[in-house]
Amino acid sequence: MKCANCPTKECNLGKDCLGNSPKYKALYTGKYSAMIKSSAEVIREAHSKLNRLDEIILFSKKMNYTKLGVVFCIATKREAEILANKLKNDFEVYSVCCKVNGIDKKDIGTVNTIDDKKEVSCNPCCQADVLNGLHTDLNIILGLCVGHDILFQAGSKAPCTTLLVKDRVNENCTSKIFLPSH
Repeated sequence: MKCANCPTKECNLGKDCLGNSPKYKALYTGKYSAMIKSSAEVIREAHSKLNRLDEIILFSKKMNYTKLGVVFCIATKREAEILANKLKNDFEVYSVCCKVNGIDKKDIGTVNTIDDKKEVSCNPCCQADVLNGLHTDLNIILGLCVGHDILFQAGSKAPCTTLLVKDRVNENCTSKIFLPSH
């Protein structure tokens, strides 16, 4: 598959490029029916009106989620507190910092960001285990590093969505994520 290079994108006109759409129709009318329907409703209701956070809240309500997990990078601790406080109005909220357990990087054979300084490793596998043990309905990723976000998602039993990506060059774009929707 090289859809990015397809000049016609006929799938958008209804063409079944792979010839296996019945398999996916069955998934969306079965196992993932509520999720695909809720997603479509959020898109319809929120289109160009709600920001990403408000869309996550609306989606979670439509899915009847009650427990939300937040995993965050210590660099976004202020945003994590704001997020948890906003979500607690409608949900039971659990949050887990990336540095949970305080494991020294040297103890697991990873490199330090700054030589000759003790550094604590991120622990995305523990973040997933904690939220799995709390049986969260949805987990929100807030600024985890590349690789750590992947490990967290691989271990999470609940579906995951990303609110904020770690992008040090672009300063994580944290200044805009809590702006009110228009």
